[in-house]
Amino acid sequence: MSPDDIQRICQNPDFIQLVRRKQNLYWSLSLIMLVIYFGFVLLVAFSPATLGRPLSDGVTSVGMLVGVLVVLAAFALTGFYVYRANRVIDPLNDKLKQECAL
Repeated sequence: MSPDDIQRICQNPDFIQLVRRKQNLYWSLSLIMLVIYFGFVLLVAFSPATLGRPLSDGVTSVGMLVGVLVVLAAFALTGFYVYRANRVIDPLNDKLKQECAL
């Protein structure tokens, strides 16, 4: 692949759109997960008594519930990423490969 081919691909509007959509998806999902994670860390650091408080007369505590919610949020964000990648990013990638076939 010559430098001219690389330059042609980089200037392709579909390539620019693909890169922009991937970056938006990565940054937004990373930011959401960081907010969830650091919210949990701050809760542990500044209010550890809250985590040990039972929800009812049972053995389930607030900390256990919050931990489960953090794990479920990670799975949900991963599922959302896979959904968006399959619906938006992969078709753009395939279109770009067809347009720029050498």
